[in-house]
Amino acid sequence: MKSSAAEPEGGKKYWLPLLAPASLTLLVFLLIPAGIVLRISFYPGSTTIGAEGYSLAQYGKFFGDSLYLSVLGETISYALIVCLGCLVLGFPVGYSLARHPPAKRRLRMLMVIVPLTLSLVVVVFGWLVLLGRHGLVNNLLVALGIVSSPQQLLFNRTAVVIVLIQQFLPFMILSVMNVVMQIDPVLEQASTSLRANRARTFFKVIIPLSTPGILAGLSLIFVMAVSAFVTPRLVGGPRAQMVGGFIYDQILSTSNWPFGAAMAFILLAVGFGLMAVLNATIIRPLTRGLHVR
Repeated sequence: MKSSAAEPEGGKKYWLPLLAPASLTLLVFLLIPAGIVLRISFYPGSTTIGAEGYSLAQYGKFFGDSLYLSVLGETISYALIVCLGCLVLGFPVGYSLARHPPAKRRLRMLMVIVPLTLSLVVVVFGWLVLLGRHGLVNNLLVALGIVSSPQQLLFNRTAVVIVLIQQFLPFMILSVMNVVMQIDPVLEQASTSLRANRARTFFKVIIPLSTPGILAGLSLIFVMAVSAFVTPRLVGGPRAQMVGGFIYDQILSTSNWPFGAAMAFILLAVGFGLMAVLNATIIRPLTRGLHVR
């Protein structure tokens, strides 16, 4: 009894030094810079040079302008649509990979992971070539007689959503696959033996047990989509505005650091707020008492 009681304390002492490098990295490269940006957001003027005091003027400017509020709403809608698209496309692939033997899964896994190794700029320029007026998609549509002349497929909201879904789809596939691999196939066989058809087994057994992976993928994709900047700017053009582009303009174009910092923290707070609501209303009730192998 004495030795078993002493183990947790020894284990704690053992893990603390291992956590120290990661904790120090987060402190130096995330928390301290974030604290500096937060402080800048409370400067009253449009510059940080000689700025003093605290003010909510930058936040008031954001919430008092309908343009910024509409862009914030549009940004959130983009993120939600991308999450839904990744779920619909990624779940079947993740489930299929999980049920494949390891030898066959390896090559398919490589095809899923390779896009993540490419630079984001390379991926976006690839889409610019594909969707351009003389790109592969337009040439194919004209050749098939679907359209009579090349169409404008770039610089609109649909193009932004398609490219974002392609970028973030691997995260949903990997999240679903990791959870489904832990679900014992015997449960599906038991459901079938109880005369449940494939659809009933899918919705009553597979989906509930896959919920942790689905929600983890949705959380990850939402955070990345809501803060997207390069793709909306290059693929969407002026018709697809997101808060990330506004922050870039304020900080690097107009050098209005206080307002750009305020917008960054508003976006951060909205993202965390939505994730907290999602966690409290959906994730916890669905995952409570859920056990997988």
